[in-house]
Amino acid sequence: MPSLRQGEFVGSLDCGTTSTRFLIFNKHADIVAQYQIEYPQYYPEPGWHEQEADEIVESCDVCITKACETLEEAGWSKNSIKVIGITNQRETAVAWSRKTGKPLCRAIVWDDSRTKNTVTHFEHKIGYIGLEVEPGVIRKGQEGEHALKQLTGLQLSTYFSAIKLRWMIDHHENVRKAHEEDDLLFGTVESWIVYCLTGGKGQGLHVTEVTNASRTLLMNLHTLQWDPILLDFFEIKPSVLPKIASSSEVYGQVAYGALKGVKIGGLVGDQQGALVGNKCLKQGEAKCTYGTGAFLLFCTGADIVSSAHGLLSTVAYQNGPGAKPVYALEGSIAVAGSAIKWLRDSMKMISSAPEVNTLAASTPETGGIYFVPAFSGLLAPYWDPGAGGMLIGLSSYTTPAHICRATLEANAYQTREILESMKLDSKTELKHLMVDGGMTNGDMAMEILADVGGFTVVRPEMRESTALGSALLAGSAVRLFGWDISKPETLAEVNTKGTREFKPDMSAETRERKWLGWKRAVERSLGWEEGIDE
Repeated sequence: MPSLRQGEFVGSLDCGTTSTRFLIFNKHADIVAQYQIEYPQYYPEPGWHEQEADEIVESCDVCITKACETLEEAGWSKNSIKVIGITNQRETAVAWSRKTGKPLCRAIVWDDSRTKNTVTHFEHKIGYIGLEVEPGVIRKGQEGEHALKQLTGLQLSTYFSAIKLRWMIDHHENVRKAHEEDDLLFGTVESWIVYCLTGGKGQGLHVTEVTNASRTLLMNLHTLQWDPILLDFFEIKPSVLPKIASSSEVYGQVAYGALKGVKIGGLVGDQQGALVGNKCLKQGEAKCTYGTGAFLLFCTGADIVSSAHGLLSTVAYQNGPGAKPVYALEGSIAVAGSAIKWLRDSMKMISSAPEVNTLAASTPETGGIYFVPAFSGLLAPYWDPGAGGMLIGLSSYTTPAHICRATLEANAYQTREILESMKLDSKTELKHLMVDGGMTNGDMAMEILADVGGFTVVRPEMRESTALGSALLAGSAVRLFGWDISKPETLAEVNTKGTREFKPDMSAETRERKWLGWKRAVERSLGWEEGIDE
């Protein structure tokens, strides 16, 4: 067997909601090897979504091993991997034992909704007992909710992981007992993976990172530390919590397997990872990841911008211990790619997802129709769970091509809705929108997005932005390739190949006329369920 070449690469372990991938990048962000595997999902009751924490780690081990084999088959030594980063599904909660190093129950996944009653309990608590913001000073009701949002950037919701941890303590006897006896360790997915990769029981690191910690409802957004006020409110002991670290530093080394001895240098939640991977590192830069839904993050720089329009304030990244954090506003679109899936699977208007672009391109306009895809209500800026989905403006002239185009326009209008809110909150104009995710494969969808939004859309050829973000943070931690997240010019050669820009081609007059039409359509959808007789 010929000798293997030595190179310099950075690895990224990307643990998503349903699958894990390990990607190996060179200094230009070309993928030189990768491996992906799905792992089991469990839905024991309606609204419940669970994962086995051990199976998550097993999937990580398999991906690392297989990707390293692929790398060596390509003629490169696995020792060429100098550092790895980890990015993860955010808000998923894992509980395990300090004594045994084993999970105490299944992980509760970010989209699990079993904790509605737990949320109601804390809504009542903040309403009637209040939040003690300093000794003897208690804020109740709306003042309490405002104080909670000022501390965390978040609102009480089933999404956030402190609510899930509280449910585990309340409903699993072994978790409750471990909590009482200081045997309980809690973490989000990146925390659990690092614990296992660095040796597990007795030697594994118990660490989390600021972007994930900022999604727990337990971290003070200003100090980047666990806040005693929040721990007291949620009745969680500080002994269960991991140490909060920055997004880019050497946390430890892999203790076993193909990457034994390799440094772990970057940790980041998946949406913030995509923000970094798209190199949206300065105030006014934004990215949107279009999948089933869509997540839009807008970088606000050193400022924590508190939203008055239903958005979340969050940490974008922190480039090393002691570095000043960079913050972001986040807005979510519930229905993006899932509207195209609906056209394909339920309405049978298209036979494959890409066909929506072909049909939409066959007509220059929608024939006067608007599609409000409020399949389960509307999120920001309306926050109306009773909004109804509708196609409005239909006539005998309407064709499937018009409806396909209206579907792509709906995605663009919803993006503009979020960006309008972000502009009002941040007082900052968007420079351009970086995009990734499955929907961005369609040129027509991107042209419509630019036209409706009135801004330039930038789409890189390599759109594994989430994984690239953790790789950039890891590389920056050890200055691999000279990368330094705090100096974006050092990333000038990263992922530039094949980047395409889509610029607005629609007149400002037409854009605003159509925008007013969209606003009228949304107004008719709001509160729809309340108006229907049971």
